[in-house]
Amino acid sequence: MGAAISKSSFLFDLDGTLVDSVYQHVLAWREALEAEGIDVSIWRIHRKIGMSGGLLTDMLLRETGLRIDLEGGDRLRHLHAAAFNRLSACIRPLPGARQLLIYLTETARPVLESLELDLDQIPIVTRDQVRYAKPDPDVFLAAASPLGVGMETTTVVGDSVCDMLAAQRARALGVGLLSGGYSQDELERAGAYRVYADPADLLRHIDEVGGRR
Repeated sequence: MGAAISKSSFLFDLDGTLVDSVYQHVLAWREALEAEGIDVSIWRIHRKIGMSGGLLTDMLLRETGLRIDLEGGDRLRHLHAAAFNRLSACIRPLPGARQLLIYLTETARPVLESLELDLDQIPIVTRDQVRYAKPDPDVFLAAASPLGVGMETTTVVGDSVCDMLAAQRARALGVGLLSGGYSQDELERAGAYRVYADPADLLRHIDEVGGRR
């Protein structure tokens, strides 16, 4: 999702960036893997959250030396989706997420109105709308298109290494949040320009990333 400010824009990852859902994904993947008789330590799963389901399973299986056919991979993704939907009832927004989006939207209002965009319809792009998932840049490129801004004036906010890699490949600035469980060093090595604890911390330092009136 995104909001434009002056001639720049902010694009946000969702899981682990705006909502506290990373560990629901971890538990859902563990449940899916166990259902297929695959025993993987939970920390290995967490280290892969942020990438597509296909990449995640490929990397986990390579690390464990196990193999699974295409049909099995599809089953895993469906099992994960079902488990995540069941666990999602307890997902909550991260601290400051709502306030941050309100601030950016209100700051961007004159620009969005000039673009004749519906302010009640924040552009949202999901994985199934693009060809490749992160760390490829497709999802961020697709999210920027409705805002009518170039990626060179865009800031991507995410919580994972894959988010920061995708931001670099899209030629955007990357801002990392620690709320996904990755360290500051990991996010910076993946290309993060700034790193903050969560959305509330980013809002307190919004001027550092060009988000001022």
